[in-house]
Amino acid sequence: MARRFTVLCLAILCAFTLSGGAAYALETDARSAKPDGSNNRELPSFKKPKHLDAADIYDAPGDIKLLLGTLQGIVNREQPRIYLIESQEEGKMTWLEDINVPYTLHEDYWDVFAAYRGEAKGMIVYDPGVPDTINVATTLAGLKKAVVASPELAAQLSKAPYNLKTLDDLRGKFDNRLEAYTWQYENLWKQTNQQMLVGLDPDTAIRIPPGLPESFVTIAEEKQQIRDASNRDTYQLDLSSLLGKSEVFLRFDDAFTQDGWGPAVHEVTVKADGNVIASFIAGTPEEEAYLYDRQNSKFGEGQGGHRFADNGSYFVYEFTPPAGTKNLTAEVDMWNQYKVSAGNLRPLSAEQQEPYGYLRDYAVANKAMVFWLDSNVPEQKALFEKILSDVKPGTPYLGWFSNDVEGEFSSVEIASRYGVYVLAADWFSNLTVFSGTKPNFKLAKTPPQPALENKIYVTYTFTEGDNFQYNQHRMRVMWDDPARGKVPINWTSSPLLYEGAPAILNYYLNSATENDLLIAGPSGAGYFYPSPWPDASFQQFLRSTEKYLKKTGMTIPYVLNRVDSQNVPLSPFKAKAYEEEYNVPGLFISYEDRYGVEIVGDSLPVSTIRGISTVQDGLQVLNEAKANWDGKSPLFVSLGMLAWSMTPSDALALTEQLGADFKVVRADHYFSLIRESYGLPTSE
Repeated sequence: MARRFTVLCLAILCAFTLSGGAAYALETDARSAKPDGSNNRELPSFKKPKHLDAADIYDAPGDIKLLLGTLQGIVNREQPRIYLIESQEEGKMTWLEDINVPYTLHEDYWDVFAAYRGEAKGMIVYDPGVPDTINVATTLAGLKKAVVASPELAAQLSKAPYNLKTLDDLRGKFDNRLEAYTWQYENLWKQTNQQMLVGLDPDTAIRIPPGLPESFVTIAEEKQQIRDASNRDTYQLDLSSLLGKSEVFLRFDDAFTQDGWGPAVHEVTVKADGNVIASFIAGTPEEEAYLYDRQNSKFGEGQGGHRFADNGSYFVYEFTPPAGTKNLTAEVDMWNQYKVSAGNLRPLSAEQQEPYGYLRDYAVANKAMVFWLDSNVPEQKALFEKILSDVKPGTPYLGWFSNDVEGEFSSVEIASRYGVYVLAADWFSNLTVFSGTKPNFKLAKTPPQPALENKIYVTYTFTEGDNFQYNQHRMRVMWDDPARGKVPINWTSSPLLYEGAPAILNYYLNSATENDLLIAGPSGAGYFYPSPWPDASFQQFLRSTEKYLKKTGMTIPYVLNRVDSQNVPLSPFKAKAYEEEYNVPGLFISYEDRYGVEIVGDSLPVSTIRGISTVQDGLQVLNEAKANWDGKSPLFVSLGMLAWSMTPSDALALTEQLGADFKVVRADHYFSLIRESYGLPTSE
């Protein structure tokens, strides 16, 4: 939407004190400040990078990542010159080489800091005892043109040769998360750039090695891929061997990470010498006292009061048996693909609690307010909603949410209710650099459509395309699979790459084969749920963002639509808005355990995506489809391939096992064939 910034050269020379509160010194009116000053974009652009000084910080301590990430934001606000190597999933140098900008790779990241230290006016020191002060410090860094430093780094940087001045020291200023963000909202919000919101985890433990802690042992594990709850039982677990070391931890993992079906836990009872010391049903307030998230647990909450973990995620419970306990047991009502381990956790080292620098360059450069609020905690939810209510419909929220799946569903629904869409970007590197690149691609011509026959038409869609960081990392890994191009595949992506990272979009579109079709990830130009979005602004939002779908060729959206964490159908009003404002030939919807085609409003084909996580899943679904097909008219099946567990090689392997009754097609042909089969007018 047209909600952009005008840079104002206004110097307000005021003093700022944390205790005094309101006065604040700003160089510009940050509420309207944007690097390029444009007024018709969804995301700000930056100047074209001419030369980049690259620093490898992949193995650097977390406070160094924060320091250089915030320096990058200050420097790149004026002209992108710093590039930080933070990820190696797609290859450390992959995108740096592909953006076609001259660069110098510095072996010592301190060389880059020294070269640009003069552009920082000082530093903001955060409080390690209250990690959320990292976010408050990031907000202040953007407003004060400062870098963020740990107390240890601050002591180093205050001396020669850097001689950086401490502008604010947040140590001891706040007691907890809510206090820090409440102060930030009351004192900084009005001075920040309200054209975007940024949500970043202040202390994600990204350096914890994969797998279980050394002290943990597996005590129960399902050896078969069970998905129908046939193994549901109350399992007796003996934890007595862990006594004598204070707390005891139970960790629940996915036994088969490749198929998307992890453990489901309903109820847990723990007894010390026969006496109940803990008893709760998952998802209830009673459970909260035992959930342990210090190891960055990732979990979800399902129907019927159970907690689950899939695709490699896990969750942990913590119990404190009374001193002198001789026998400790747990009774767990659980089912499906569980792997249960138990142990005693050592206190996390400083290295394990490190923050990260991703996206902070963008937040600082744009003078955005950075926060991390849990929508499932009432007091934090209230502040979250207060912030959302202050922005205009169509405002982007960049970053992510706490509590992973559970936090995703509730937070995206709340954001949608206020007309705010999400760009998952909390692991995106160098967005200030990529925003300065320019679109340089030519949309490929649509290959000839196959003739309509009495076949089972199948279309494959890779999920996660709403996710900016997926576009940068995991999608590139899959894109480089040698099997890509051998079968038709729909790749969900973000149409807003057109503004946020044109170089990434250029690469995908310029290297696509006739079998690669980019379509819009949930649920169009940004991740949102249509049903909660207010009707009053929905059509205008689609109308104003339709150009991104058209420019990128992503004219078919995959829509996620949830209310109370459950998939729901589109209302006639919302479906009509997609048809008229996005001019779509058809829609993919949801991610279900079924497939099917519905004609909404007598003219719009809507195809439910049947989710699969393995080749075996796909074969089972398609064999069942064939068994139930009468062969007298075409049948249409849309398979959603889980991007974290499947690749183009899996799509090829699945296709090679299909018979002559099947035809795999691209999404554009899929919906065109549906229209022909159902006698609907051809979409323009």
